[in-house]
Amino acid sequence: MQIAIVLFDRFTALDAVGPYETLGRLPDSEVVFVADRTGPVRSDNGSLALTADRTLRDVPAPDVVVVPGGPGQTPQMANETLLDWIRTADATSTWTTSVCTGSLLLAAAGLLEGRRATSHWLALEELRRFGAEPTGERVVTDGKYVTAAGVSSGVDMGLTLVGRISGDAVAQAVQLGIEYDPQPPYDAGSPQKAPAEVVALLRSRSRFILGGETTT
Repeated sequence: MQIAIVLFDRFTALDAVGPYETLGRLPDSEVVFVADRTGPVRSDNGSLALTADRTLRDVPAPDVVVVPGGPGQTPQMANETLLDWIRTADATSTWTTSVCTGSLLLAAAGLLEGRRATSHWLALEELRRFGAEPTGERVVTDGKYVTAAGVSSGVDMGLTLVGRISGDAVAQAVQLGIEYDPQPPYDAGSPQKAPAEVVALLRSRSRFILGGETTT
């Protein structure tokens, strides 16, 4: 099973690494990082790079597609090379997935029209522009499309998919192997739980303002 994780400039690292750490533990699987060009691709803070060993055209038909999000997702909405690759890969994929605002790239490629999907909570309403039905659930499965909410939910998405592919026991073994047992020191992981002033602060800094995505 070939699992292709897309990289682009200013992706969010955990969006890619969470699925890598879970899906990459599937038996008889191969994870490949793909991008427009091979070589290092910098994450959103610029201090971390992952290496794309293959170009998009080198991997035309993966079994699983994983599209991360991050600030760099905004300019990728007009990257027809990437959008065309997503459409082509999706035509033969078993599963097409996203983390965070990666779902907006799936939507821009025309794959989520009429489907339930999720994204980072700040970007949820953007999905409506492409005919998707946004939901605040952490992981949403609609047919072969599996979308995850913000950043850390990529781990949950990966485990969900491991269970669908190889069964509950394998998924539980992966969860135990990575010791994924969240016990956060704060209960502020969603806008429904976080203090109002914290939610307002993040909204004020978001590139998703008044229902329209900015370019910053």
